[in-house]
Amino acid sequence: MTRVGRIRLIVIVAAIAALELACRTGLIDHRIIVPPSEMVVTLVRILASGSINADIVRTLGIIAIAAAISVVLGFALGLLVHALPRVREALDPFFATYYAVPIFIFYPVLIAIFGLSLVPILLIGVATAIVAMIIATLNGLDRVPRVLTKVARVHRMGAIATAVQLQLPAAAPYLFTGVKLSVSYGFIAVIASEFILAPAGLGRDIADAYADFNNARMYALMLFLLTIATVVNTALHAFDLRWARRRGRGAP
Repeated sequence: MTRVGRIRLIVIVAAIAALELACRTGLIDHRIIVPPSEMVVTLVRILASGSINADIVRTLGIIAIAAAISVVLGFALGLLVHALPRVREALDPFFATYYAVPIFIFYPVLIAIFGLSLVPILLIGVATAIVAMIIATLNGLDRVPRVLTKVARVHRMGAIATAVQLQLPAAAPYLFTGVKLSVSYGFIAVIASEFILAPAGLGRDIADAYADFNNARMYALMLFLLTIATVVNTALHAFDLRWARRRGRGAP
């Protein structure tokens, strides 16, 4: 583990210990936040019972599909917009202000059209995440050195060969940033959508626990989602670092 990793771990452990102490000594009312140890115990019981297995599969499945669609479609649209300067010029203000408007305002409309199904949640997830991938693709392609295009012309490389062998590897760091953002935004959008109106899912479970004043269950489910999100983001970050080291070794 690196020095930064050790420091990060120490900070997290210290924060958890401080919260545990504050809850156990009464500095924080039990009706507001339960001790972290109680969250863990409750979560283990919930997972052991299997009562939320279907909700786990449903929620994580929607997140995975929304992220995959956002990455693939966002990359394709980014390529298209980058190839059409006039279209990009027209869309730039839209991209700059996109996240200033909450996507969830369209959720009631989607419910009216598609009903209480998976489709509205999936569409909200995609709508929230896809623009991050489009912007990352545009940024990556903008930063491809012009010398690579000249090299491709000298070697008489076709458009596809130039894109695959030269442009995409050069834009890879920015593209992977878009992937990470798409996964994060998709995660947030899906959980929030389930929390609002969905009939099932982990977000719905948290909302029900909140309505029932079942703090132990609510915080246990929140801990589960936090753990999943942390593991996924850590894995993506580790892959990004490893990929960066390989690119560095491969550079002249």
